[in-house]
Amino acid sequence: MTTPSEDCLFCRQDASYDTLPPRERIASDVLWRVTHSVGTSLPGWLVLLPRRHVTSIANLTDDEAVGLGLWQVRLSRALHETTGCAKTYVAQFAEKPGFEHVHFHLVPRMADLAPELRGPKAFALLHPTETERVSAAEMDRVALAIRKRLG
Repeated sequence: MTTPSEDCLFCRQDASYDTLPPRERIASDVLWRVTHSVGTSLPGWLVLLPRRHVTSIANLTDDEAVGLGLWQVRLSRALHETTGCAKTYVAQFAEKPGFEHVHFHLVPRMADLAPELRGPKAFALLHPTETERVSAAEMDRVALAIRKRLG
């Protein structure tokens, strides 16, 4: 088990969870929390994070592993109901410096998504121009809609 890292953005956010905007605290339990990805052009791009600092899937506890599966399915359903997506992509890398904390991307794949953006190429929807980026207000709106769907 690893301890929270002051150098880890996700750990710092979790430490101030109650003060975060809706997009950063869509849902949570004692083991997991859900945020809206920032810096994307796709409304509903979610990130599922363990609440403790862990840098490898192999280091998840059995309870975290059970929760991971349940969260992924529940979030996929909520994304479908909220965005109308055809399916949900799930990916985990945690390789970028400063983002080594395990996190899972849940990406709503819309039926009309261009073929050149399907599969792993969907990551091209990250880091768009300022005008293409999902606004904070829109992320909050989507976050609250997903929270409502989760109950």
